[in-house]
Amino acid sequence: MNKLDPQAAAETLVAFIHEGIPLARAMALELGDYDGERLRLICPLPPNVNDKGCAFGGSLVSLMTLTCWGLVELALRERGEDCDVYVGESTVRYLSPVWGDFAAEAQPAEDANWTTFFATLAARGRARIAVTCQVPGEDGKPAATLAAQFVAKRRGTTPE
Repeated sequence: MNKLDPQAAAETLVAFIHEGIPLARAMALELGDYDGERLRLICPLPPNVNDKGCAFGGSLVSLMTLTCWGLVELALRERGEDCDVYVGESTVRYLSPVWGDFAAEAQPAEDANWTTFFATLAARGRARIAVTCQVPGEDGKPAATLAAQFVAKRRGTTPE
């Protein structure tokens, strides 16, 4: 198997997102970076601005959701798993306005465990994992946060 390096895998994922999710194209979503553990996606302010001149809350939550989803998708692709991934539940907090271009940085939640996730997927054909994300503000503190549970379900399996 010819394994892509993490950055190349993330570039392929962003191309996939652009092809399949028109909203991501409209937002002008781009890859920031991916190190195999954390994913960062970025968006320019102009297509994501609200009536106040700052980033639209819907764009912030969309970018955070896509970044978390992408992190799970990359982990699955790295292991050759063919799954549908969707958000099961999420909580978003808007802490301060974002007045410029913005990024979302996702990683597994503190108590998340990829080993357990993949063992459950192997046993049941579906698994869930907690992922966290933040949009850093100008002061370095989070401007918005997302905590979510993502579910992966092997394609071609029936629900339990």
